[in-house]
Amino acid sequence: MGTLGPRAGTVCAGLGGGPPGAHPPTLQGVDVSERVENRSAGQAPATKAQRRLAAQLAEKKAAEARRRRQSILGAAVGVLAVVALVGGLVWLNSGDDDKTSTAGSSASPTAPAEPTAAPAPELPAGFDPALKTKPTVQAGTGELKKLTVTTLVKGTGPAVKAGQNITTNYVGVFYKDGKQFDASWDSGQPATFQIGVGQVIKGWDQGLVGVPVGSRVQLDLPAELAYGNDAAGGRPAGPLRFVVDVLAAQ
Repeated sequence: MGTLGPRAGTVCAGLGGGPPGAHPPTLQGVDVSERVENRSAGQAPATKAQRRLAAQLAEKKAAEARRRRQSILGAAVGVLAVVALVGGLVWLNSGDDDKTSTAGSSASPTAPAEPTAAPAPELPAGFDPALKTKPTVQAGTGELKKLTVTTLVKGTGPAVKAGQNITTNYVGVFYKDGKQFDASWDSGQPATFQIGVGQVIKGWDQGLVGVPVGSRVQLDLPAELAYGNDAAGGRPAGPLRFVVDVLAAQ
């Protein structure tokens, strides 16, 4: 009995209890609170590792997504470059074709067209064939003081009346030297105007009224019955000579 007491006390001390203010209960000499703290401290490193792993996985996924986007962008840029290259080649080829066609056309130029004479006017039946040819007009001689009308070809039509519209072919030259200053023959277009009412120079109004249609007449006009002696504005000054074919009168 004397040895049992101390062992029992030892067991009671190991299982817990004890007076207030004593050390925490121990099991087999180990502090229980210390073991709990050690267990809690062991769980914290595991949680940080998981976070690091999750962050690494997220970064890896983001990097893969960036690589995929870059690959897609690179492919698109490559396709655009190919399209641009093909388009440029097509444009260059078309430009070469145009240059070739242009060069080919310029390599064999056509000969310049030779000036052709105005076609002969269509004449009504019964007109003298001489009126189909432009007349040669010579210079006058001596001093011209009045209107002179000379019939070169006498027509068979009715006489021209004042107020009628007449159609004529004509050649005009300077009386003194015979130099031509105007001719409807050169344009191939006869002149039509009203006669005897002041639409033309006085020498024509006076010299053509009464001339039979189909006639060719020579009109020698002093300056006062033509354009005067003033050459301002390019007008033919001085005495003039006209050879006029009367083709129609209405």
